[in-house]
Amino acid sequence: MDDTARITLACLDLAGTSVADGGVVEKAFAEALATQGVVRGTEAYGRSMARVQAARGQSKLDVFRQIFSDEDRARAANHSFERAYDSIIDRDGLTPIPGAEATMDKLTDAGVRVCLMTGFGRATLGRVIDTLGWWKRADLLICPDDAGGRGRPYPDMILTAALRLQVENVRHIAVCGDTASDMRSGHRAGASIVAGVLTGAHDRPQLETAGATEVLESISGLPDLILRTTAAIPAPR
Repeated sequence: MDDTARITLACLDLAGTSVADGGVVEKAFAEALATQGVVRGTEAYGRSMARVQAARGQSKLDVFRQIFSDEDRARAANHSFERAYDSIIDRDGLTPIPGAEATMDKLTDAGVRVCLMTGFGRATLGRVIDTLGWWKRADLLICPDDAGGRGRPYPDMILTAALRLQVENVRHIAVCGDTASDMRSGHRAGASIVAGVLTGAHDRPQLETAGATEVLESISGLPDLILRTTAAIPAPR
């Protein structure tokens, strides 16, 4: 049997993949940079936001470490990012990507475990799940804090999910995300399906260059991709 027909775990990114971003992440980064004296209209701001865009999908703390060489400053900026992001979603709410909830339901009904993963910290991840009412939607929630602090593009979060959910073979994993970092982490983890989606930060060429095995218009195409050849092996419950 083709390994891609035996998917038992789907690792789904949050912002830009399962949840509409609407520029919220970029706004929160801009507010966090301003707390460190990096303001709109300056050369430093332009360089910093270019780094943010290139590093979308990665641990937010790691992104600030790339911008600021001083660890204390990077941590302060990350704390400001989390406060800004929380404030924005408290005010404006969050909206699932069309088809995201149906995708999770279809995968669950087919016996595929669902893991939602993100580059946010644990507190912000919890705030996102609270806002969406998704605590019972997924089998597992993973952020860099759960994987020794290393987020994407490292494979650690995916492999942590595989260990916790007792996946027998990394080829039984599907990864879905909107960034090059999502694609790289899925490729490095050995996932047989590494699907990019066009609802978030990066475009088709960026996703394909980073190792996407498929590029979908949105997450709503993922169940057919996973299940179209043979029914997935039910995961133990």
